[in-house]
Amino acid sequence: MGSFRSDLIQYRGLFQMILVLGIGGSFPYGFHISVINYPSSYIKTFINETWMERHGSPLSQETILLMWSFIVSIYGIGGLLGSICCGYLTTKYRKKKCQMFTNLIMLVAALFMAFSKMAKSFEMIFLGRLLCGIGIGFSFNIHPQYVGEISPKKLRGFTNATVAVFLTLGKVSGQVIGLREILGSESLWPILLAFTGFTTVIQLVTLPCFPDSPPYLLIQKGNEEAFKKAIKQLWGEGDHQAEIEDIKKEKAAMASSKSLRVLEVMKTQSLRWQLYVMITVMTTLQLCGINAIYFYSFEVFRTAKFEEALIPYISLGVGICECISSILCSSLIERFGRKLLLWGGYASMVLVLALLTLTLSLQHRFFWMHYFSVILIFLFVLFYGIGPSGATISVMVEIFSQAFRPSAFVIVGFINWMGLFLLGMIFPFLVEYLGAFCFLIFMGILAVSGVFIYLFLPETKGKSIMEITLAFDKLNYRKKKAFPTENSFPNTTVFCTKL
Repeated sequence: MGSFRSDLIQYRGLFQMILVLGIGGSFPYGFHISVINYPSSYIKTFINETWMERHGSPLSQETILLMWSFIVSIYGIGGLLGSICCGYLTTKYRKKKCQMFTNLIMLVAALFMAFSKMAKSFEMIFLGRLLCGIGIGFSFNIHPQYVGEISPKKLRGFTNATVAVFLTLGKVSGQVIGLREILGSESLWPILLAFTGFTTVIQLVTLPCFPDSPPYLLIQKGNEEAFKKAIKQLWGEGDHQAEIEDIKKEKAAMASSKSLRVLEVMKTQSLRWQLYVMITVMTTLQLCGINAIYFYSFEVFRTAKFEEALIPYISLGVGICECISSILCSSLIERFGRKLLLWGGYASMVLVLALLTLTLSLQHRFFWMHYFSVILIFLFVLFYGIGPSGATISVMVEIFSQAFRPSAFVIVGFINWMGLFLLGMIFPFLVEYLGAFCFLIFMGILAVSGVFIYLFLPETKGKSIMEITLAFDKLNYRKKKAFPTENSFPNTTVFCTKL
C-alpha cells in the first residue's frame, strides 16, 4: 500500500495523462458500442415521421429496418477508415496532434447527431455516425500506443490495461445514461447519441497541457531537451536513468533505417512471430464469445423469470462486473504477467462456456438450471475482464518497437473493425441454426489460442523492447544458427504506414 501511494504521488503527471487519454480514447469506443440499441425504436419512428412530412407517405418496415441497419453499420465503416489512415498520419504528424484533430472530428459528429431531430434530418444521424466512427477509429488506435509509450517499465502493464478499463467504463456509462429515466427517452435521445461530445471537449482543453511521448521525442524527433522535460513531467523526480538508457539503446539500434510499408512489414522475417501473436490475440478477443454472452444474457434472464423491467438493470450489472474485473486486471497484470493472464483467462473461459452450453441445453428440464446460467454469465465476464480484456492490449503494445508500432496498429485496427462487422453479420445466423451450441465454436477458438500463447508468447513483464525483440528473434530465426543480438538489432524500421 505504501508503494502504491508513493507511486501515485511520484507519477501523478502520468496518471493525470492516463485519465485525459482514456476519456477521449477507448471510452467513446465502449460508449457507442453499448448505447446505440437504447434509442433504436425512437430513431426508427423519427425516420418514418420525417419521411412522411417530406413525401406524404410512410416507409415500409423493411425500408426502415434497412435505414436503421445502415445507421448501425456506417459507424464500423468509419472506424475502419479511421484506423487505416491513422498509422500513416500519426507517423507523419505525431500522435498528440492527430488526437487533437480527432477531437474536432468527434465534436462535429456530436453536433450533427445532437441537432438532427431539431433539423428534421435523419441524414445528419448517418453523417454523425460516420464521422464518429472515423474519429473513434483514430482515437482507439492512438490511445493504446500513447499510454504504452509514456509509462516506465514497472507500470507499463498497468497503464496498458487502463485502455480496457476506460473501454468498459464507456460501456457501463452507455448502459446507465441510456436508461429511459436519464437520456434514453423520446425527447432526449439526440443528446444521448451526442454525449461523447462532452468528453471530447474535456480532452481538447486538457491534452495540450501534456507532452508527446518521451520515446517519440528522442527517437523520432531527436529532441533530448524536450525528452528530459517530458520524463520529469510524467515520472516526477527520481532515478530514471535505466529507463532513459533503454530508450537511447532503442534509438541507437534504429540509427540506420529505411521506410517500410504495411505490406512489407507483414513480409519482414524479424517481425513474423510478433505478427502471429498480435493476430492471434486480437482475433481471439473478437471471437472469444463475449458478444454472444451479452446477446444470450437477456434470454437467460427472461427464462429465469426476472421481470422485464428489471432485465436492463441486471444487464447493467453484467457490464459493471466487466468494468470491475478490468480494474482488477490492471492491478494483477504486473504481479502475474501478461502470458499467464492470457492463457489462464482463455482456459477459464473455455470451462465456463462448456458449462454454460450444458446449462442452456438443460434449462427447460430443470427449473434451477437457468439460475446456474446467470452465475456462469457473470463468471465468464469476470474471467474475460481479468484476462484477455486488459492483457491483450498490453501485449500488442509491448511486442513492437516505437517505429514498428504504428504499422502494427493499422493491422490491429483492420482486424478489430472487420471483426465487428463480420461478427454482426454472421452471429445472428449462428444463433438461429446452432442455438446455445454456438458456444462450441468460441470454445475451440479459445482452446487453440490458449495453447498457442502458452507455447510461443515470451513473457514481456518488466522487459525492455530490446529484450522482448531478442526473445522473438529466437522464434523468427530459429532455423538459422545465428540470429540478431542486441548490438545487431534489425536495421529496418517503419516510418511509412501506407499499404
